[in-house]
Amino acid sequence: MEILIDIVLPVFGTVFIAYGAARLGWFPEAAVDNLSKFVFNFAIPPMLFHTMARQTLPDPIEWEFLISFFGAGYAVWLLGMLISLWWFRRDFAHASLAGMTGAFGNTVMLGIPLILTTFGDAGTLPVFLIIAFHSWQFFAVITILVEGSRGQKGTLVGIPWAIVKSLLTNPLLIGLLCGLAWNIFSLPLPKPLEEITGFMGRAALPCAVFAMGASLARYRLRGAIWEALVGSALKLVAFPALTYILATHVFSMEPLWRDVAVIVAALPVGVNVYLFADRYNSGTPAAATSILVSTFLSFGTVAFVLHFLGVR
Repeated sequence: MEILIDIVLPVFGTVFIAYGAARLGWFPEAAVDNLSKFVFNFAIPPMLFHTMARQTLPDPIEWEFLISFFGAGYAVWLLGMLISLWWFRRDFAHASLAGMTGAFGNTVMLGIPLILTTFGDAGTLPVFLIIAFHSWQFFAVITILVEGSRGQKGTLVGIPWAIVKSLLTNPLLIGLLCGLAWNIFSLPLPKPLEEITGFMGRAALPCAVFAMGASLARYRLRGAIWEALVGSALKLVAFPALTYILATHVFSMEPLWRDVAVIVAALPVGVNVYLFADRYNSGTPAAATSILVSTFLSFGTVAFVLHFLGVR
């Protein structure tokens, strides 16, 4: 009950309120788009800068932490592809997106608020380290898999430049890297800059969670329920379980870093899975249904993960 009341309910309660408001038309779609843009471009980047500029950095980088998380993610991705190919008899493009469903979570809009609500500033560095590698890496993999399966060699050639362009223009990574550089060079943080970035950053968590919940109202249960349930099980159960095994029994790391990796792995399916499915016109119903199903189920599964890890 302590976990539910102090950690899970504030975050997921806001998600459900926002979802209901959007479904009832009290928070229109245009407002959802504008709020999401504010969060992504103007609230979270200053928060990243403000936090990273003052954070004590690990020396060396926790590579075992990254290998535990992304190693488990790619293993689940492969398992999802094999299930889709052999059990559901889907083509390779559809199977690639089914694999992504099990590996790609909502790390920004839900992950950051959940981790910072749970651990405070102590959870900042590990969750931001995951974010620094998360989207561009998985986006590159799904593009290579789908475009490669369809013989689009011209598109594959442009992937490296697309990745570089995405990194250079991503507000989250800009805020993260600027704060990191400020920290590495031990630059003084002027009081006005500290106050402004801290003030804007305080809007990031509630706005991000509300925007995430409201955006769910765009999706509907569109069939492919069994595929969606399998994808949700891979994302909510298999991914965090494998991450825990790697972080505990294969590698050795501080409990805080292990816990952050497992909790982020337990997040529901990210909306970008649907965007890629829609872009490639493959597996769209399963992707949309997975996002809804995994988000509502994660209220219970995330609480269980926090209880299992002994988080207070």
